[in-house]
Amino acid sequence: MKQYLLSMYQPDGPKPPPEFLEPVMRELAAITEEMQAQGVWVFAGGLHPPGTATVVRAKDGDTFFTDGPFIEGKEHLGGFTIIQAPDLDAALKWGSRIAAATTLPIEVRPFAGDA
Repeated sequence: MKQYLLSMYQPDGPKPPPEFLEPVMRELAAITEEMQAQGVWVFAGGLHPPGTATVVRAKDGDTFFTDGPFIEGKEHLGGFTIIQAPDLDAALKWGSRIAAATTLPIEVRPFAGDA
């Protein structure tokens, strides 16, 4: 089966209030449990805000480090899930479930060279 990256993009700004976030997190936990039960879940993780990022660049034999995100924007990668699915349609169904639970855009992308 192919592996797919389900990327969750969230708006910049403060964390949502608990009365909004707690039901979302419960639904995400239920979806994750279902993915694990069906054998499609590989790995998932949430990320710290983009201001905690460090960009590493190499040029002419030197390495440079820059604090902050690579790209400034109004949204950022907030978390991701890696799944294995028989095809894009199956991966899109899982992406749709996560999008409905979070109300956030979910990018579904296959890994290159995956069998």
